[in-house]
Amino acid sequence: MESQGSTMSSNGVQADDRASLISVKTVEPSADTLTKLVKRLRTLTLTLLPVEVPLESINDATSRVITPHVISAYMAAAGDLLEALPYALLRARKEFIWDANHNPADYGENLCRATACEVLARRVVHKSAPDRITAVMTSRFMHKEADGDESEKTSALEMAIDSHCTIFLSSSESQDVVNNLWKGQLVQKHNSHHDVDIVPFKGDEFGGIWAHLSPSRLAVPRYQNIFRILIWVFFLFTYSQAVREPLDKVANYEDLDAWEVVMYILALAFSFEDIQKILKLLIFVSWRALGFWNIVSLITDSLLLSAFILRMAGIASGHNENSPLRLRSFQCLSFVAPLIWMKLIPIFDGYKYVGTMQICIARMLQESSAFFGLLALLGLGFLQGLYALDAADGQTDHPYDVVNLLVQALLQSPNYEWFNPSPAGLTLYYLWNVATGVILLNILISLFSSAYDDVVQDAAAEYLAYFADKTVGMIRAPDEFIYPAPLNLIELFLVAPFEYIVSKQTYAKMNKIVMSTIFFIPLALIALFEAELDPSKNKWIKDWLTHPDEGSEDSPECQNPEVDGEDAERGLRITKVPFHELIKVFPDTTQSSEAVIVREIGELKNQIEELKAMILSLQRP
Repeated sequence: MESQGSTMSSNGVQADDRASLISVKTVEPSADTLTKLVKRLRTLTLTLLPVEVPLESINDATSRVITPHVISAYMAAAGDLLEALPYALLRARKEFIWDANHNPADYGENLCRATACEVLARRVVHKSAPDRITAVMTSRFMHKEADGDESEKTSALEMAIDSHCTIFLSSSESQDVVNNLWKGQLVQKHNSHHDVDIVPFKGDEFGGIWAHLSPSRLAVPRYQNIFRILIWVFFLFTYSQAVREPLDKVANYEDLDAWEVVMYILALAFSFEDIQKILKLLIFVSWRALGFWNIVSLITDSLLLSAFILRMAGIASGHNENSPLRLRSFQCLSFVAPLIWMKLIPIFDGYKYVGTMQICIARMLQESSAFFGLLALLGLGFLQGLYALDAADGQTDHPYDVVNLLVQALLQSPNYEWFNPSPAGLTLYYLWNVATGVILLNILISLFSSAYDDVVQDAAAEYLAYFADKTVGMIRAPDEFIYPAPLNLIELFLVAPFEYIVSKQTYAKMNKIVMSTIFFIPLALIALFEAELDPSKNKWIKDWLTHPDEGSEDSPECQNPEVDGEDAERGLRITKVPFHELIKVFPDTTQSSEAVIVREIGELKNQIEELKAMILSLQRP
């Protein structure tokens, strides 16, 4: 009877959870209230996992740790803050990761607890009603920091991206929201607090090409990506022509070539775009949102700016083609080439193959930090040792020569003849070659191999997490009016100055007119695609791009098909056994073996109790 009561109680909790998920409204708890919820979830998790368990058993779909009853308990623990529960769980995960990194003795236990919080956040979102998933994923909350200050507003989706939660971001619910953001079915709406709300695009409700002909569609990540690809390919072509200027110009080196003018205008536009993006991330998000490619962009912009300044200085000096400033300018441009070709990777990383390749490269560079740290320490030691041997006779060569010798040895081209007069120097140089060529390089190879294996083993989840980061990153820094480079120069010099002169409504109207004019052709193509050619709306294109049987698995024709034509006249049948009879023998793969055994034992105990009650009733006179 006790087990029956507990079963009824757990079923009641699950029923209440389902009802609350359907009827829940968007709430805005204070940072203090949300912090209390996070602390409660941490306490629950510490009770759930007092010891370390295998990580695979936590993330398993039929986990014996994260059971339906455990999920219901966490949902009940949120009270009226059910919509903030995924955010709070991901915040608790982040704190457990911090604990793991700062307490090596309990690293395994805290890592298990962090994984459990992430899995629970994913399962809670999965149990949400379909019409509430977007609100659960994109509603923004604040919490108390360790120093007592309130954090910046972030959503569960943004926190998962910042914390690299591949389990959470690879769920179908997360990817549905990300894909809707990518396609522009969900758009950001700016409020008066320099914040954004994610709302459905109203043009989908009304239909028609005019409903989609709006400058705001330029902010859609999919169209930003296409525009960026076209402009960057054109920039590469322009750069290739500009660096040929010394060959094509046989005279008159005192002015810029036409291709140089175009290249520097594009470079200026890219520089302003990168600086604006980085500043807004620092102001409205966090420095943690900056990535590897932001650093590459800054280096590229700095080299292009240096080349432009040297070129202008060379023209102003009035020298001929042998001007050293002009030569330095083209030398700076030569260093730009590897970087701008390398930036094709983030430009085309929307494609899975390129995105996965970029993840592998980034992980390898991250793992190589140990190698470069050891290399720097050994390099300083051997540099000082060789320099001391060189100074033993009272005379020294330039330190650049010693550095050059060490670098040559590192690149497998040692110069042993340099140290022939000094046996001690030759011995030290031998040790440097052994340390770098035999030990450190093999350490680097093993680190690269380990990083590659880690990415490849979970390549799908890693790419989905990266794609979510790319999509949200395009709309994360608040910018109500999007002018893609190089047309952002028009906004900067012709439109932006009016922001502090005219009213907010007038400024918005001015931007709309300017953007509708200069972007009319791209906007018309976008509107035509969304209104007429989008596979989600055009039945012919949808049938052409999708499998004819996609989404029809639950139809009666697929479950119990009927034979037609001559085969039916011959008496042939497929559905001799109905579909519902066939699946009765299937195992319950939604629960673990332990859960099935426990359930069957419980049912057996109930039957024994009923049998005992019947026997007792029969024995009574």
